[in-house]
Amino acid sequence: MREDEFERKLRKYEYIDKKAEESFRSGEVEGGMEFEEIFEEQEEFVRIPKERIGVLIGKKGETKKQIEERTKTRIEVDSESGEVWITSTKDTTDPLAVWKARDVVRAIGRGFSPERAFRLLEEGEVLEVIDLTDIIVGNEKRALERIRGRIIGRKGKTRELIEELSGTDISVYGKTVSIIGNPLQVEIAKTAIEKLARGSPHGTVYKYLERRKKDLELEGGMYYERF
Repeated sequence: MREDEFERKLRKYEYIDKKAEESFRSGEVEGGMEFEEIFEEQEEFVRIPKERIGVLIGKKGETKKQIEERTKTRIEVDSESGEVWITSTKDTTDPLAVWKARDVVRAIGRGFSPERAFRLLEEGEVLEVIDLTDIIVGNEKRALERIRGRIIGRKGKTRELIEELSGTDISVYGKTVSIIGNPLQVEIAKTAIEKLARGSPHGTVYKYLERRKKDLELEGGMYYERF
């Protein structure tokens, strides 16, 4: 796709998304359009690493098909560029379906297995992506590798413990750490990860997680009562 054509399409989709989201939040429609008509036009664009395209598509296209069926959207994948377009269809009933499908695609692109990424289809679940290069201070050549090692831990134990105590799913991929959970869970996991990235001792971070786990039991119950 030529660059000028890509930019034109992207501007169009950003405009549609903005109008659809505004209408959804306000409960209003524009120009006499029906509520459903707004979302029939909704499209989202994502670019994922080329090496993750095969995971997104799945064996014989099964993963892509499953996302489409569960969200009632249409997904088009450019295997050469890593560009993915998600579009609502006449069967789309959930006004958030395209955004949910987009986040599933993003999660797979950031290293999650499809099974773990499908958690984002559940009510209230969100995806947070942390760019570790925003945290690194200085020009140490191996800083990124060192920070990744602190977050993953020996044989993945640190990452697993953060997941267990916060109730999240975590993927460390390239220069990013991605988190799936409800907003409260994600906040706790993100804080723990950022503490580790900035050099806090593992023991201090584990104590923080243990303390917040107790809070999470109460806060989490209050959070889900809203759904």
